[in-house]
Amino acid sequence: MELSAPTKLDFNNTQIAFQSKSDKDLNKAYWLFKMVASNALIKIGTPITTFSLNIGLPIQGIIKNTIYKQFCGGESIDDCYHAIQELGKGGVTTILDYSVEGEESEASFDETCKEILRTVVSAKTNPLISFCVFKPTGLGRFDLFAKIDAKQALNNEEKAEYARLLDRCDQICKACHEAGIRVLIDAEHSWIQDTIDDIARDMMEKYNQEKPIVYNTYQLYRHDKLASLKADFAYASTQNFHLGAKIVRGAYMEIERERAQENGYPSPIQPNKAASDTDYNEAIHFCLDHIDRIGLMAGTHNEASCRLLADELEKRQIPHHIPNVFFAQLLGMSDNLSFNLAAAGYNVAKYMPYGPVKSVMPYLFRRAQENTSVGGQTGRELSLIMKELKRRKAAK
Repeated sequence: MELSAPTKLDFNNTQIAFQSKSDKDLNKAYWLFKMVASNALIKIGTPITTFSLNIGLPIQGIIKNTIYKQFCGGESIDDCYHAIQELGKGGVTTILDYSVEGEESEASFDETCKEILRTVVSAKTNPLISFCVFKPTGLGRFDLFAKIDAKQALNNEEKAEYARLLDRCDQICKACHEAGIRVLIDAEHSWIQDTIDDIARDMMEKYNQEKPIVYNTYQLYRHDKLASLKADFAYASTQNFHLGAKIVRGAYMEIERERAQENGYPSPIQPNKAASDTDYNEAIHFCLDHIDRIGLMAGTHNEASCRLLADELEKRQIPHHIPNVFFAQLLGMSDNLSFNLAAAGYNVAKYMPYGPVKSVMPYLFRRAQENTSVGGQTGRELSLIMKELKRRKAAK
């Protein structure tokens, strides 16, 4: 969309960050982040809410008007239209993310595939939708991925099941290729990630011949993923296709460490946050060094990494709106990054989860738990909201 002349990048500009939020919206967000900041509340509230939904207690309305409204676009693609338009007014595009989790039947996998194909159709007709996305375990059984990752032999039924999984992945990537819409393949747990990486590499080799369409996700909180990124680029170079790379820090740190300890193998997680930050920032440099052959999405809520990428684009005299570079954050979080980057002329997209309230709750609980483990994230959100409310009060 057409925007006014780019402003100077300032992540503390709360007027731009919260331009689409009313005072009522900000007050609701403030109390929601106060609750999310409480580890005890999240740990107790998650099982209680799940139990209440399962036995049919009438709490969906409360959820829908609080945590769901903050972090989700709606129950269907059509429901997301208003939220997509609101982001677009601030120059931010949308990644429609069908976030139903925990289903394990072939019928549910087929339905998820169909729903993601619907997001492709929507993206083709709406320029405010910049990416599609899918979670591999939404298209096939987690345990099947784990068995393949562990190099265990599949029986004939499992081979047929895996063929159906691959077909679903291919249907989505093919549709995106034909529509000219980029698609992100989400990363998952380390003990199924090798299989996901193999699928992503095959899809990229097939559909990224002219430009990056399919993007794999590299979780840099793992100590081996910077090497994976570089190895995948070397392979893409020899096979003459473009690499699509979404770089994130990661979402399963506590689970990964616990499982490694329980099963007696070395943790795949970096020894400390500094090591994760170093690899993340090196990944930015590496991708920019090869930006003519890499599509980069920097998925991060880390202000320093966003600043680094913005500064590097300036230093290298790479246009802000180069199609191969995007910033991305989650809906309902880090609006100071998203909207200020967009106001400064950079490509920015928000992950917009959607789906029926009950079905999306596992996703929302996981996000809430991640927030409590990210040092300073909720505190930063709260301080920015308070700053903007004070600014508005002073301006009246």
